[in-house]
Amino acid sequence: MIHPVDAIAPHGGQLINRIATPEQRQVFLEKADTLPQLQIDDRTLSDLAMIAIGGFSPLTGFMEQADYDRVVNEMHLSNGLPWSIPITLSVTEEEAEPLKEGNLVRLNDAVGRFVGVLELTQKYRYDKMHEALHVYRTNEEKHPGVAVVYKQGPVNLAGPVWLLQRDTDPRFPTYQIDPVESRALFREKAWKTIVGFQTRNPIHRAHEYIIKCALEIVDGLFLHPLVGATKEDDIPADVRMRCYEIMLEHYFPRDRVILAINPAAMRYAGPREAIFHALVRKNYGCTHFIVGRDHAGVGDYYGTYDAQYIFDEFDPKALGITPLKFEHAFYCTRTQSMATTKTSPSMPEERIHLSGTKVRELLRKGELPPPEFSRPEVAAELARVMKVPVQA
Repeated sequence: MIHPVDAIAPHGGQLINRIATPEQRQVFLEKADTLPQLQIDDRTLSDLAMIAIGGFSPLTGFMEQADYDRVVNEMHLSNGLPWSIPITLSVTEEEAEPLKEGNLVRLNDAVGRFVGVLELTQKYRYDKMHEALHVYRTNEEKHPGVAVVYKQGPVNLAGPVWLLQRDTDPRFPTYQIDPVESRALFREKAWKTIVGFQTRNPIHRAHEYIIKCALEIVDGLFLHPLVGATKEDDIPADVRMRCYEIMLEHYFPRDRVILAINPAAMRYAGPREAIFHALVRKNYGCTHFIVGRDHAGVGDYYGTYDAQYIFDEFDPKALGITPLKFEHAFYCTRTQSMATTKTSPSMPEERIHLSGTKVRELLRKGELPPPEFSRPEVAAELARVMKVPVQA
């Protein structure tokens, strides 16, 4: 049931819970040795967890073909709700062949631990290149999201899932705040408007600027960095989390910010993932969502503001969360402050543009990001933790 003072309803109207009760878990454990088994990778494990905790509401499991086809082709579920990323469990033909529709399938993690159950309702083949071109706008395997699709098996298994139990992330136990809990926190703080912020990079001055602009018009900030699977060259999650902690300690009003982890994996799907990220934050209870430059992009696959334009393709009421669109922020040397072209009188040569990519490049060269780029405490932490031999 939706709490009467919740600011926003979950996508589809109901927050999904697919975490097995102790009684259900016991039944599944008793059947464990008799069920057909599948080993799932880290991204699928993240998807399983996100479905179970309601982060992917209204999904109750991995998509059947009707939902899959419409999401890939039209960015809506078969019932008409907006949804932009296919959530699937893909397997090889050899793995799929013995599985019978209508039966349970045991899901194991990478080390063979029994983590979930699939109620198999459908097996279907899909066109990998078609999915790549529609979801990622490219069929190039060098795109990290496309590479994952191409490596998947050719058969999708569909049906409701159960997560055997919700374990605490040992890396970030105090920051594991699931949708039921985030909504409770927002009620406790009497926040009616909450802005969500997605990031997979260490927080830098451009992030800080757009977040604080957003904070001027809402009650609270839900700082929600993604800690699921990312590219190998992305900064590790524990390093990023420490940077967020430093920023909260020194540069943000603590009573107006909640820091929590997003267990999902990155797709790098650019515009489509911006919609996806917004809907996930809607399920966590956010009313607004920040969309900046090249949201969820990679390389040069997407235009600078494509992730903002795509919101215009949806009925705002059907999305149910308000995007806050920000231009590329930079440090203006003329005014000696953060700005965008909307607020700065500067010429291009007077602008220091910031990005996570540039931070990584500087660190690899043994250089600390300048204070115009990154707060000094954050820059020092990045250099220390990543053992960068910083030049004098």
